[in-house]
Amino acid sequence: MATPRAESLAKKAALVLVVLATALAAAARAEQCGAQAGGALCPDCLCCSKWGWCGDTAEWCGDGCQSQCDGCGPPPSSPIPPPPSPSPPPPSPSPPPLGPGVGDILPRDVFERLLLHRNDPACPARGFYTYDAFIAAAAAFPAFGTTGDTENRKREVAAFLGQTSHETTGGWSTAPDGPFSWGYCFKEEQNPPSNYCQPSQVWPCAPGRKYYGRGPIQLSYNFNYGPAGNAIGLDLLHNPDLVATDAVVSFKTALWFWMTAQWNKPSSHDVISRGSGRRRRPTSWPAVCQATA
Repeated sequence: MATPRAESLAKKAALVLVVLATALAAAARAEQCGAQAGGALCPDCLCCSKWGWCGDTAEWCGDGCQSQCDGCGPPPSSPIPPPPSPSPPPPSPSPPPLGPGVGDILPRDVFERLLLHRNDPACPARGFYTYDAFIAAAAAFPAFGTTGDTENRKREVAAFLGQTSHETTGGWSTAPDGPFSWGYCFKEEQNPPSNYCQPSQVWPCAPGRKYYGRGPIQLSYNFNYGPAGNAIGLDLLHNPDLVATDAVVSFKTALWFWMTAQWNKPSSHDVISRGSGRRRRPTSWPAVCQATA
Protein backbone atom coordinates (compact mmCIF):
# COMPACT_ATOMS: atom_id res chain seq x y z
CA MET A 1 0.00 0.00 0.00
CA ALA A 2 1.35 3.38 -1.11
CA THR A 3 2.30 5.88 1.46
CA PRO A 4 0.77 9.34 1.49
CA ARG A 5 4.09 10.78 0.29
CA ALA A 6 4.21 8.45 -2.69
CA GLU A 7 0.67 9.34 -3.65
CA SER A 8 1.52 13.04 -3.49
CA LEU A 9 4.52 12.57 -5.78
CA ALA A 10 2.44 10.57 -8.25
CA LYS A 11 -0.17 13.32 -8.43
CA LYS A 12 2.48 15.97 -9.05
CA ALA A 13 4.02 13.89 -11.84
CA ALA A 14 0.64 13.43 -13.49
CA LEU A 15 -0.02 17.18 -13.30
CA VAL A 16 3.34 17.93 -14.98
CA LEU A 17 2.50 15.49 -17.78
CA VAL A 18 -0.86 17.17 -18.34
CA VAL A 19 0.78 20.62 -18.51
CA LEU A 20 3.41 19.38 -20.96
CA ALA A 21 0.82 17.69 -23.16
CA THR A 22 -1.28 20.86 -23.21
CA ALA A 23 1.75 22.97 -24.13
CA LEU A 24 2.72 20.59 -26.91
CA ALA A 25 -0.81 20.58 -28.28
CA ALA A 26 -0.91 24.39 -28.24
CA ALA A 27 2.46 24.54 -29.94
CA ALA A 28 1.25 22.07 -32.56
CA ARG A 29 -1.79 24.25 -33.28
CA ALA A 30 0.14 27.61 -33.50
CA GLU A 31 1.04 29.02 -36.96
CA GLN A 32 4.60 28.22 -37.92
CA CYS A 33 5.74 30.87 -40.39
CA GLY A 34 5.02 33.99 -42.39
CA ALA A 35 2.99 36.94 -41.23
CA GLN A 36 1.21 34.75 -38.71
CA ALA A 37 4.51 33.91 -37.00
CA GLY A 38 6.30 37.23 -37.16
CA GLY A 39 7.86 36.56 -40.56
CA ALA A 40 9.47 33.28 -39.53
CA LEU A 41 10.72 30.95 -42.24
CA CYS A 42 9.98 27.25 -42.37
CA PRO A 43 12.82 24.81 -41.61
CA ASP A 44 14.41 22.69 -44.33
CA CYS A 45 13.36 25.16 -47.06
CA LEU A 46 9.72 24.19 -46.76
CA CYS A 47 7.09 26.51 -48.24
CA CYS A 48 5.13 28.83 -45.99
CA SER A 49 1.46 28.71 -46.98
CA LYS A 50 -0.84 31.70 -46.90
CA TRP A 51 -2.18 30.37 -43.60
CA GLY A 52 1.26 30.32 -41.97
CA TRP A 53 1.96 26.58 -42.10
CA CYS A 54 4.98 24.76 -43.46
CA GLY A 55 4.82 22.15 -46.19
CA ASP A 56 6.12 21.18 -49.61
CA THR A 57 3.08 20.50 -51.78
CA ALA A 58 0.89 22.74 -53.92
CA GLU A 59 -1.31 23.55 -50.95
CA TRP A 60 1.67 25.24 -49.28
CA CYS A 61 3.78 26.30 -52.25
CA GLY A 62 0.98 27.38 -54.59
CA ASP A 63 -1.30 30.37 -54.62
CA GLY A 64 -0.70 32.67 -51.66
CA CYS A 65 2.60 31.09 -50.61
CA GLN A 66 4.48 33.57 -48.40
CA SER A 67 8.09 32.43 -48.52
CA GLN A 68 10.45 29.76 -49.83
CA CYS A 69 7.87 28.94 -52.46
CA ASP A 70 10.48 27.44 -54.81
CA GLY A 71 12.64 25.92 -52.13
CA CYS A 72 14.66 28.61 -50.52
CA GLY A 73 13.99 31.42 -52.98
CA PRO A 74 11.93 34.57 -52.40
CA PRO A 75 8.13 34.49 -52.72
CA PRO A 76 6.76 34.67 -56.24
CA SER A 77 6.36 38.15 -57.43
CA SER A 78 3.96 39.58 -59.88
CA PRO A 79 5.14 39.21 -63.48
CA ILE A 80 7.46 42.00 -64.45
CA PRO A 81 5.58 44.14 -66.91
CA PRO A 82 7.26 44.47 -70.28
CA PRO A 83 9.10 47.70 -70.83
CA PRO A 84 7.01 50.35 -72.48
CA SER A 85 7.19 50.48 -76.23
CA PRO A 86 9.73 52.99 -77.42
CA SER A 87 8.34 56.23 -78.58
CA PRO A 88 7.93 56.36 -82.33
CA PRO A 89 10.78 58.15 -84.04
CA PRO A 90 10.05 61.67 -85.16
CA PRO A 91 8.84 61.83 -88.73
CA SER A 92 11.55 62.19 -91.31
CA PRO A 93 11.78 65.67 -92.65
CA SER A 94 10.22 66.08 -96.03
CA PRO A 95 12.78 66.15 -98.82
CA PRO A 96 13.44 69.58 -100.16
CA PRO A 97 11.27 70.39 -103.12
CA LEU A 98 12.83 69.65 -106.44
CA GLY A 99 13.73 72.50 -108.67
CA PRO A 100 11.65 73.25 -111.70
CA GLY A 101 11.59 70.44 -114.22
CA VAL A 102 10.42 69.98 -117.78
CA GLY A 103 7.23 68.31 -116.60
CA ASP A 104 5.88 71.47 -115.00
CA ILE A 105 5.96 73.39 -118.28
CA LEU A 106 5.13 70.47 -120.58
CA PRO A 107 2.18 68.49 -119.23
CA ARG A 108 1.42 65.11 -120.73
CA ASP A 109 -1.65 66.32 -122.64
CA VAL A 110 0.37 69.08 -124.34
CA PHE A 111 3.05 66.56 -125.35
CA GLU A 112 0.35 64.35 -126.85
CA ARG A 113 -1.17 67.23 -128.81
CA LEU A 114 2.17 68.47 -130.12
CA LEU A 115 3.10 65.02 -131.41
CA LEU A 116 -0.37 64.13 -132.54
CA HIS A 117 0.29 61.39 -135.07
CA ARG A 118 3.50 59.82 -133.77
CA ASN A 119 1.62 56.61 -132.90
CA ASP A 120 -0.24 56.38 -136.19
CA PRO A 121 -0.29 52.80 -137.56
CA ALA A 122 1.66 54.05 -140.57
CA CYS A 123 4.55 55.30 -138.40
CA PRO A 124 7.44 52.85 -137.82
CA ALA A 125 8.12 54.46 -134.42
CA ARG A 126 4.56 54.10 -133.14
CA GLY A 127 4.56 53.40 -129.40
CA PHE A 128 8.26 54.17 -129.01
CA TYR A 129 8.51 57.85 -128.14
CA THR A 130 6.61 58.26 -124.86
CA TYR A 131 6.10 61.22 -122.57
CA ASP A 132 7.53 59.28 -119.62
CA ALA A 133 10.69 58.41 -121.55
CA PHE A 134 11.17 62.06 -122.50
CA ILE A 135 10.73 63.28 -118.91
CA ALA A 136 13.10 60.58 -117.58
CA ALA A 137 15.75 61.51 -120.13
CA ALA A 138 15.36 65.23 -119.45
CA ALA A 139 16.08 64.58 -115.75
CA ALA A 140 19.59 63.49 -116.77
CA PHE A 141 20.22 66.99 -118.15
CA PRO A 142 19.14 69.30 -115.31
CA ALA A 143 19.74 72.52 -117.23
CA PHE A 144 17.46 71.53 -120.09
CA GLY A 145 14.15 73.38 -119.94
CA THR A 146 14.98 74.86 -116.54
CA THR A 147 17.23 77.79 -117.44
CA GLY A 148 15.88 81.32 -117.35
CA ASP A 149 12.33 82.51 -116.85
CA THR A 150 9.24 80.49 -117.73
CA GLU A 151 9.03 82.00 -121.19
CA ASN A 152 12.60 81.02 -121.99
CA ARG A 153 12.11 77.55 -120.57
CA LYS A 154 9.07 76.98 -122.76
CA ARG A 155 10.95 78.34 -125.75
CA GLU A 156 13.74 75.82 -125.30
CA VAL A 157 11.43 72.81 -124.93
CA ALA A 158 9.39 73.94 -127.93
CA ALA A 159 12.55 74.42 -130.00
CA PHE A 160 13.82 70.97 -129.07
CA LEU A 161 10.53 69.30 -129.97
CA GLY A 162 10.35 71.33 -133.17
CA GLN A 163 13.86 70.36 -134.25
CA THR A 164 13.44 66.68 -133.40
CA SER A 165 9.99 66.57 -134.99
CA HIS A 166 11.55 67.94 -138.17
CA GLU A 167 14.21 65.20 -138.06
CA THR A 168 11.64 62.41 -137.62
CA THR A 169 8.58 63.69 -139.46
CA GLY A 170 6.39 61.39 -141.45
CA GLY A 171 4.14 64.17 -142.73
CA TRP A 172 3.54 65.38 -146.25
CA SER A 173 2.01 68.49 -147.70
CA THR A 174 -1.57 67.19 -147.58
CA ALA A 175 -1.24 65.04 -144.45
CA PRO A 176 -4.15 65.09 -141.96
CA ASP A 177 -3.70 68.00 -139.52
CA GLY A 178 -0.86 69.30 -141.69
CA PRO A 179 2.69 68.12 -142.33
CA PHE A 180 3.97 69.36 -138.96
CA SER A 181 1.71 67.10 -136.87
CA TRP A 182 3.59 63.96 -137.83
CA GLY A 183 6.82 64.41 -135.91
CA TYR A 184 8.40 61.39 -134.21
CA CYS A 185 7.01 59.07 -136.86
CA PHE A 186 10.45 57.54 -137.46
CA LYS A 187 13.17 56.34 -135.11
CA GLU A 188 15.67 55.23 -137.77
CA GLU A 189 16.90 56.84 -140.95
CA GLN A 190 15.20 55.44 -144.03
CA ASN A 191 17.49 53.95 -146.69
CA PRO A 192 20.79 55.27 -145.27
CA PRO A 193 23.34 55.76 -148.05
CA SER A 194 26.27 54.46 -145.97
CA ASN A 195 27.26 53.13 -142.56
CA TYR A 196 28.32 56.65 -141.49
CA CYS A 197 31.71 55.44 -140.27
CA GLN A 198 34.62 57.85 -140.51
CA PRO A 199 38.18 56.93 -139.52
CA SER A 200 38.89 58.01 -135.95
CA GLN A 201 41.49 57.06 -133.39
CA VAL A 202 39.36 58.48 -130.58
CA TRP A 203 36.01 57.01 -131.62
CA PRO A 204 36.85 54.00 -133.80
CA CYS A 205 33.98 52.20 -135.49
CA ALA A 206 33.14 48.77 -134.11
CA PRO A 207 33.24 45.93 -136.64
CA GLY A 208 29.94 45.44 -138.38
CA ARG A 209 28.24 48.40 -136.73
CA LYS A 210 26.43 51.15 -138.61
CA TYR A 211 25.99 54.68 -137.38
CA TYR A 212 23.11 55.93 -139.48
CA GLY A 213 20.50 58.28 -138.05
CA ARG A 214 18.62 57.02 -135.01
CA GLY A 215 16.41 58.59 -132.36
CA PRO A 216 14.73 62.01 -132.15
CA ILE A 217 17.79 63.90 -133.36
CA GLN A 218 18.70 61.16 -135.88
CA LEU A 219 22.13 60.80 -134.29
CA SER A 220 24.66 59.88 -136.99
CA TYR A 221 28.37 59.06 -137.39
CA ASN A 222 30.71 57.27 -135.01
CA PHE A 223 32.13 60.59 -133.80
CA ASN A 224 28.69 61.39 -132.36
CA TYR A 225 27.73 57.91 -131.11
CA GLY A 226 31.01 57.62 -129.19
CA PRO A 227 30.86 60.78 -127.08
CA ALA A 228 27.08 60.54 -126.68
CA GLY A 229 27.45 57.08 -125.19
CA ASN A 230 30.33 58.23 -123.03
CA ALA A 231 28.21 61.07 -121.65
CA ILE A 232 25.28 58.82 -120.69
CA GLY A 233 27.37 55.86 -119.53
CA LEU A 234 26.82 53.47 -122.45
CA ASP A 235 29.02 51.99 -125.15
CA LEU A 236 27.08 53.15 -128.17
CA LEU A 237 29.97 52.51 -130.54
CA HIS A 238 29.41 48.79 -130.01
CA ASN A 239 25.68 49.08 -129.35
CA PRO A 240 24.31 51.79 -131.64
CA ASP A 241 20.97 50.00 -131.92
CA LEU A 242 20.19 51.01 -128.32
CA VAL A 243 19.30 54.43 -129.69
CA ALA A 244 16.44 52.82 -131.63
CA THR A 245 15.38 50.21 -129.06
CA ASP A 246 15.46 52.05 -125.70
CA ALA A 247 13.32 55.19 -125.70
CA VAL A 248 15.05 56.78 -122.70
CA VAL A 249 18.47 56.22 -124.26
CA SER A 250 17.11 57.57 -127.53
CA PHE A 251 15.92 60.80 -125.92
CA LYS A 252 19.15 61.09 -123.92
CA THR A 253 21.26 61.05 -127.07
CA ALA A 254 19.10 63.79 -128.57
CA LEU A 255 19.35 65.87 -125.42
CA TRP A 256 23.09 65.30 -125.23
CA PHE A 257 23.42 66.66 -128.77
CA TRP A 258 21.20 69.61 -127.87
CA MET A 259 23.16 70.47 -124.75
CA THR A 260 26.71 69.93 -126.04
CA ALA A 261 28.77 72.36 -128.07
CA GLN A 262 30.85 71.02 -130.95
CA TRP A 263 33.79 72.53 -132.77
CA ASN A 264 33.40 76.31 -132.81
CA LYS A 265 29.61 76.35 -132.40
CA PRO A 266 27.73 76.82 -129.11
CA SER A 267 25.13 74.30 -128.06
CA SER A 268 21.51 74.83 -128.97
CA HIS A 269 20.81 75.15 -125.27
CA ASP A 270 23.27 78.01 -124.95
CA VAL A 271 21.83 79.78 -127.98
CA ILE A 272 18.28 79.53 -126.63
CA SER A 273 19.34 80.50 -123.10
CA ARG A 274 20.96 83.67 -124.37
CA GLY A 275 17.68 84.51 -126.08
CA SER A 276 19.20 85.13 -129.49
CA GLY A 277 20.49 83.28 -132.50
CA ARG A 278 18.73 81.00 -134.91
CA ARG A 279 21.53 78.88 -136.23
CA ARG A 280 21.61 75.19 -135.40
CA ARG A 281 24.94 73.47 -135.38
CA PRO A 282 25.31 70.26 -137.44
CA THR A 283 22.99 67.53 -136.17
CA SER A 284 23.04 64.33 -138.17
CA TRP A 285 25.20 65.35 -141.09
CA PRO A 286 27.40 68.37 -141.85
CA ALA A 287 26.01 71.82 -142.46
CA VAL A 288 22.38 71.59 -141.29
CA CYS A 289 20.98 74.97 -140.25
CA GLN A 290 17.47 75.31 -138.91
CA ALA A 291 15.45 78.00 -137.16
CA THR A 292 14.97 77.18 -133.50
CA ALA A 293 11.59 78.85 -133.18
